[in-house]
Amino acid sequence: MSVAKVIEISASSSKSFEDAILTGVARAADTIDQVKGAWIKEQKVVIEGGKIKEYRVNMNVTFVVGEVDK
Repeated sequence: MSVAKVIEISASSSKSFEDAILTGVARAADTIDQVKGAWIKEQKVVIEGGKIKEYRVNMNVTFVVGEVDK
């Protein structure tokens, strides 16, 4: 049996929501071992001059912190 932890992170991109998600997951995986999944909680955009300037996502990232012996 394993034990997991969930953290919330935010990421942004000037390109797309998908790019913001990829950026956030890649950064989490660079700094945290055994990232297993992500849940996108919220998507937002920043608008300037009637155009989208930035795509933002808030996500929960799950990672394994250890194995538990029964």
